[in-house]
Amino acid sequence: MIKYKDLLAKSVKRLRARQELTQEKFAELIELSTDGVSNIENGKYAPKADTIDNICKAFNITPFDLLLPEINQDKNWINEIVCKLKLADNDKLKRISQIIDLIK
Repeated sequence: MIKYKDLLAKSVKRLRARQELTQEKFAELIELSTDGVSNIENGKYAPKADTIDNICKAFNITPFDLLLPEINQDKNWINEIVCKLKLADNDKLKRISQIIDLIK
């Protein structure tokens, strides 16, 4: 199972790198110390809601987007989904389908 802090760490690191931001510059943008950014990216710290909000504003994304794994790079995530789908009964599959439709 993927942990919240690990997922957040990967996402922040990936998004920051895409924007070509140093940890120092990113720390300024989200009003956090450089050590704080480092701790988030290393999965040592789970930021509070206001910091999550600042991170999302810096990347112009939603908290939901922030917590989505980059599926192309995380095959374990895909395998976990496939395994759970195989174990789901018809009622659960129907609910999953409805959730997917809502997300789309």
